[in-house]
Amino acid sequence: MKAPALCCLSAAAIAAVAVTATAQEYTDARIAVATTETISGYNPYADPVVLMSSVWCQVYGCVTRYDFDAGEFIPYVAEKVEAIDELTWEVTLPEGLTRHNGDPVVAADIVHSIDYMANNPSSAKGFLVSDWTNIEAVDDLTVRITTKTPDATVPDNLAGVTVTSKALYDEMGDDMFRQAPYGAGPYKLVEVSIGEHVIIERNDGHPMLSHNNPAQIMYRLMPEPEQRVTALANGEVQIAQSVPPQLIPRVNDLPNADIAMTNSVEMMFLAMSPLTHPWDVLEARQAVAHAINREAIVRAVLQGQATILHGPVSEGQIGYDPDLVSPFEYSPEKARALLQSVGLEGVEVTLSTPVGRYTADRQIAEAMVPMLEEAGFTVTLDTPEWATLWANVQQGNVPFYYMGRGSMIDPSRALHQYFATGGSPRIGFSDPELDELLAAERSAFDPAERAEKMQLAIQRLVDRAPAAFMWQHQMGWGVSKDITFAPRPADRADGWDIFVN
Repeated sequence: MKAPALCCLSAAAIAAVAVTATAQEYTDARIAVATTETISGYNPYADPVVLMSSVWCQVYGCVTRYDFDAGEFIPYVAEKVEAIDELTWEVTLPEGLTRHNGDPVVAADIVHSIDYMANNPSSAKGFLVSDWTNIEAVDDLTVRITTKTPDATVPDNLAGVTVTSKALYDEMGDDMFRQAPYGAGPYKLVEVSIGEHVIIERNDGHPMLSHNNPAQIMYRLMPEPEQRVTALANGEVQIAQSVPPQLIPRVNDLPNADIAMTNSVEMMFLAMSPLTHPWDVLEARQAVAHAINREAIVRAVLQGQATILHGPVSEGQIGYDPDLVSPFEYSPEKARALLQSVGLEGVEVTLSTPVGRYTADRQIAEAMVPMLEEAGFTVTLDTPEWATLWANVQQGNVPFYYMGRGSMIDPSRALHQYFATGGSPRIGFSDPELDELLAAERSAFDPAERAEKMQLAIQRLVDRAPAAFMWQHQMGWGVSKDITFAPRPADRADGWDIFVN
């Protein structure tokens, strides 16, 4: 095996960047971002949603991060991440790295952070590290990770490991998240108002920042699209996440803002838990896949701003196969015939959808209901608040739901999380053949070999249909003309990507 290594800037290069960043006077401008995400509290491990996870990585620093320009995972808090052999990875910290209060960042902090994620009941991120069997600090700057099986996705998973302080946790327990949230990231935590906002403040001199990155960023929870666009128009926020297609012309007509578009790497899907009838019947799941007229929804509801999926990934993602065509073309006749073949015509189901979390989510679900009923289902539409729905999905208490899964540039983690046996309670699907195929792709360190094995896993996943794969949105972000922000193909707005004009 050729052991991959991720290396960051040398100490001299970091120092040069820091000098450049401080050579000009820093802006004192504060900006606000209108978000669709939950804001559940101070604990950086308690909520795995993408945007808030990125906020915590800005504050504490994560071990690695994805560099969209380079197209690969690179060290962030770490100096180097390297595979020693098929089961062993080493993380090396740079000398002299300190937290916002001056405390050093040491190997024991990474060990503690991974242990908290894996074992603390407050953590919702244990899935990131569940296949790691041993984490040890070799010395103050070196951590050794042993995996249960060969795992080429370790750098991706390390991008979700927020590095908090072991010393402060030993002293204060969970109170440290509120009273001493000292990280090594480019921003400092100022304030959390649960369900309302988070405020972070620039850590001047940090090598990832420049003089015109915002002095403060407020992430404001605004679940309604109209609310986000109105706030942008009024100058209350400078970035509005997830502007739906019907509001894009309105934003483009504003004198103070424009729309910035980006492709998404978030699969939108209908999940069906085989732990609940009728989703324990393959034909019922396949009937759903045949029932939805995806092209019509993309055309009429999303106004063409989405890419139809034939599996969980599209072009540019690991495992994408341009020759894969979904066997589940739109056909209410085939769907009804499948239900009839297993005596399920007329079966009652409840479709749950978030409202305001994803582009046109409620309108999409409302369009799906008559399609499902034409196929032979009797459907009740459930529209709970996002926080309630998300909590219930994570606990495995929602049998049939419309949702998205972001951060899927490398889809392996998401596929294991949702579809591998024991991956998480979110769907509760189990298929031994799929488990073997997913293990094989994760064990392949050669990129070409891994892509081929991922394609085999995806083909099996599509055939077994624990989810009906819908589309990837082309995301519209409202951006004030007072700033420069080019959104990335992920649901995040990092301070180092935002520049005050």
